[in-house]
Amino acid sequence: MDTIFEIKQRAEGVELGQLEPLTTLLVFTWHSTYRLTVTQGSEVIVQGGAYFPEPTRAYVDGASAGGGPLMAGWIGVGLSVEFRANGKRILTSPVVAIATEEPVNSAVS
Repeated sequence: MDTIFEIKQRAEGVELGQLEPLTTLLVFTWHSTYRLTVTQGSEVIVQGGAYFPEPTRAYVDGASAGGGPLMAGWIGVGLSVEFRANGKRILTSPVVAIATEEPVNSAVS
C-alpha cells in the first residue's frame, strides 16, 4: 500500500499552505466545478456544486480516496476534496483538473 507521501509525489495536486492569500483555484470534479479563494492556509471561500451556491467560508480538510487516508491541506487530481463548512463535512466527487484563475487586470489603457 502506498504511503501518503508516495501518492503526493506521483499525483498532480496543490498544497494550499504554499499558496499566497487571495489565490483563486478552479477545481473541476466529475460532477461540479468549485471556485476556491484561499484566505489563509486551508481556509477558503468556496462557491460551486450543490452545497455552495453562494460564496461560503470553509476549510479544506484535504484530499482522500473516498474514506481513505486524508492528505491534510492538499487537493489532488483523482481524489475527493473534503470541506468543512457551517458545521458540516462535504465530500466532493473525484477531482479531474485544477487550474489557477488569473486576476482580472483592472487597469485601463
